[in-house]
Amino acid sequence: MSTTTEVRYCAAPDCGKVTTSNLKCPICLKNGLHEYFCNSTCFRGSFSKHKAIHPKEGVESYNPFPEYSYTGNVKPSYPLSIKREVPNDIIKPDYAIDGTPISELKNDRTNKIKVLNDDEISKMREVCKLGREIIDLAGEAVKPGITTDEIDKIVHNATIERGGYPSPLNYFNYPKSVCTSVNEVICHGIPDKRKLQDGDIINIDVSFYKFGFHADLNETYYVGEKAKLNPDLVRLVETTRESLDLAIAAIKPGVPIREFGNIIQKHADENNVSVVRTYCGHGVGSLFHSQPEVPHYAKNKAIGICKPGICFTIEPMLNLGTYRDVMWPDGWTSTTADGKASAQFEHTLLVTEDGVEVLTARTATSPGGAIPRI
Repeated sequence: MSTTTEVRYCAAPDCGKVTTSNLKCPICLKNGLHEYFCNSTCFRGSFSKHKAIHPKEGVESYNPFPEYSYTGNVKPSYPLSIKREVPNDIIKPDYAIDGTPISELKNDRTNKIKVLNDDEISKMREVCKLGREIIDLAGEAVKPGITTDEIDKIVHNATIERGGYPSPLNYFNYPKSVCTSVNEVICHGIPDKRKLQDGDIINIDVSFYKFGFHADLNETYYVGEKAKLNPDLVRLVETTRESLDLAIAAIKPGVPIREFGNIIQKHADENNVSVVRTYCGHGVGSLFHSQPEVPHYAKNKAIGICKPGICFTIEPMLNLGTYRDVMWPDGWTSTTADGKASAQFEHTLLVTEDGVEVLTARTATSPGGAIPRI
């Protein structure tokens, strides 16, 4: 007769190591959860983050930052679900254990733009194809009443089924497998118990790691039919979609990276929306984020020229009001400073000898897609 030994991992997001400790969070234990910690140092040091999964008596959900002045109507809805597990046999990026992307931090000092060889390009094509499958499953699930945490579960499970790792999970201690940004949330929204409502828009940002490479893509979806009848929301979403397409159309060897911001800004100005400046596109491949940086606003100072074999994302974030952003106390969720809606689209792109290959391109069956302006 054989027995199996339970493998325990420290629940502290900046640790995550295998542990034989019996130290459990007493609040989790009271609620039927078994969350282990290496020692009291791990427990105390991570408690401010760990407590996000703790329920409150008498309420199904709650706002964890009641004193914070939100700029719009979207608020976090806790408790968060516990960290979703990734099987041991799946190859993980270096930050999966303690949240620190050491290889990225080392690469940042070099300021070099990676040129992929044929084998690396082949792997990127495959990982991006799988990333498209995952985001399409998430997009199909978008409807009034579903929670963003349920979308996270769909993305996580689809990622594991394809033998990959969800790139956002524990990246600088991010707690979930996907980013879900609703209405005035610009980016990095943390999936929680909030239910989507008819009239919302939601950006789903999927990143997928397999074969030693990352795919990175996102889309903004209309929730229900009310959003499609809102002229301002349609103008925002479709302008953002078009601005990415226009920038992609300009990619070819010799084009400066800074040029894409000029193209995006021009189209945004023509449609009376603003361009977020805080966040940018980036190189992607064996590293989740690398050179080049790809700003989306005009007259930027980005370094680099398009060359065959380089791979990067363009991911414009456009707002109905001000381009300025503010951060929620969770340290991740970025929202518009005036509470007006924001939209975003992203593709992973490969520069070819005569143009560009959209590695994360939509398929004939991809959900969502452009709609006529009202």
